[in-house]
Amino acid sequence: MSTRSLLEDARQVQRAIEMIRLGARLQMLQAETALPYERLLRLYKEVAGRSPSKGQLPFSTDWFVCWQPNIHASLFHNIYGYLLKTSPLDDVDAMMKAYALYQSEIAVRGVEPLLSITRAWRLVRFIDSGLLATTRCTRCGGHFVNHPYEIEREFVCGLCEPPARAGKGRRAGTIH
Repeated sequence: MSTRSLLEDARQVQRAIEMIRLGARLQMLQAETALPYERLLRLYKEVAGRSPSKGQLPFSTDWFVCWQPNIHASLFHNIYGYLLKTSPLDDVDAMMKAYALYQSEIAVRGVEPLLSITRAWRLVRFIDSGLLATTRCTRCGGHFVNHPYEIEREFVCGLCEPPARAGKGRRAGTIH
């Protein structure tokens, strides 16, 4: 019978609280902490003041390559990659910090974030598993989320070459 460290248990609870405050779904908490389901459920209700959302998590790589979601996903992933390279944070802490930085950058621009913490977590997992990749834009040099087998030599991002109807309306999520 192994004994659990009280300090490690406290770290796990604090991580779960931070994820709940960022809007994480229960499935994400289960995957990224070692806390039992019943404890996570009680913690979620206490922190969020409501029961967790039910239903399956989004599982589509196509969402991340559509024009506006791609800009948001690419912004988040570039922040995440930078944090992993320049800080001693582990993957989950870097993801939470990158998401908070993404939210603050979007808020400064007066735009609603299109990316939820759950989608950001999915994005990281998709890229780690090879279902998505990042491709360098041949015009601006930025790195954008894309399908892994996109022809890199000719890739132009949605910021350098927006779709024909882009910017015609003032929809949520448009970064100016």
